[in-house]
Amino acid sequence: MSAPTETSSPRTGPVRAALAARLARGDLQPDAAQAQAADALDRLIADLAAARGGLWPRPAATPRGIYLFGPVGRGKSMLMDLFFALAPTPSKVRVHFQPFMARVHALIGLWRTGDAATRRARFGRGPLLRPWTDDPIPPVAELLAGEARLLCFDEFEVVDIADAMILGRLFEALFARGVILTATSNRAPDALYADGINRQLFLPFIAMLKARLELVPVAGPRDFRTDRLRAAGTWFAPADVDHRARFDALWSQMLGGAQEQEATVEVLGRTLTWPRTSSGLLRTDFSTLCEHPLGSQDYLALAARFHTLFIEDLPRLTPARRDAARRLGLLIDALYEARARLVVLAEAEPGALYPAGDKAFEFQRAASRLEEMRSAAWLDAVR
Repeated sequence: MSAPTETSSPRTGPVRAALAARLARGDLQPDAAQAQAADALDRLIADLAAARGGLWPRPAATPRGIYLFGPVGRGKSMLMDLFFALAPTPSKVRVHFQPFMARVHALIGLWRTGDAATRRARFGRGPLLRPWTDDPIPPVAELLAGEARLLCFDEFEVVDIADAMILGRLFEALFARGVILTATSNRAPDALYADGINRQLFLPFIAMLKARLELVPVAGPRDFRTDRLRAAGTWFAPADVDHRARFDALWSQMLGGAQEQEATVEVLGRTLTWPRTSSGLLRTDFSTLCEHPLGSQDYLALAARFHTLFIEDLPRLTPARRDAARRLGLLIDALYEARARLVVLAEAEPGALYPAGDKAFEFQRAASRLEEMRSAAWLDAVR
């Protein structure tokens, strides 16, 4: 990893100040790696403020972005929350990396298959007047750059060859248009797309990231997220006043002072909207998840998008709710295979959720997995 050349921001920078305020309230605990990352983000905020004088967005004067990387639970998303709220530019977007790439592929498909009228309606007139013929990358980059000059990605990860093969050209085009990139990732750039097909073709993109972004490790000794879950427990039953209060308190602790946000997940051309999220956290209820027409693909998409689900109001199940019980089983399978964390407010312990009746036997698999997913060993092992 190349050493950053930038001068650290003063300790009174806005991200560092916001971090100090959360520490003072008890939302966070001191962490030297988080403090250093806050200084790097304050440097970028200062660069953005200075560039508002007229130099930016000329590509040669574009401020250098930030790439926060390190193990899970170290506060990367929390730091990105603070930075995004404080970044002094109205032209900014924060998005999970996988939905962003899904949209990019959809735009590429639209450009390739659409006629002139379709292209004009989606991309505007400008790209149609330029000699881009059938190359979709320039018009897609032009559209994205017009939407945001600051792109903030959560959970930057490359596992799909289709993504790997277009990222270099796409981000080269975005950088040429003055777009600034910030990202959080569990992987250092050199570990992206590890062992992927034709990885040698992906290496120039890694070199571009390292040249364009300041690499900032956030790898403190403690996984604060797992510490909180282990201390509080993850299964709250029965759903009485005391357990509901503890469930609510744990949700607040996991937010770490961040505000809840609405998030959308695209599944097979449909958009699922989730009002209560924060980065990789989702809070919802049993009825929304299991008493509506959702299926395996929906649950797989949720498991890929969110690392921790808080599910409240999980009732005792009977044959009258066999369809909802089946959906719950599908959800648990998706979360289990994705190695996600699960926090539940329920009427009963897992083994007593569906004690008797038609389909009760089939539910035993889900109950067994729920017991495993509440264990300390599971919390220590999962992502």
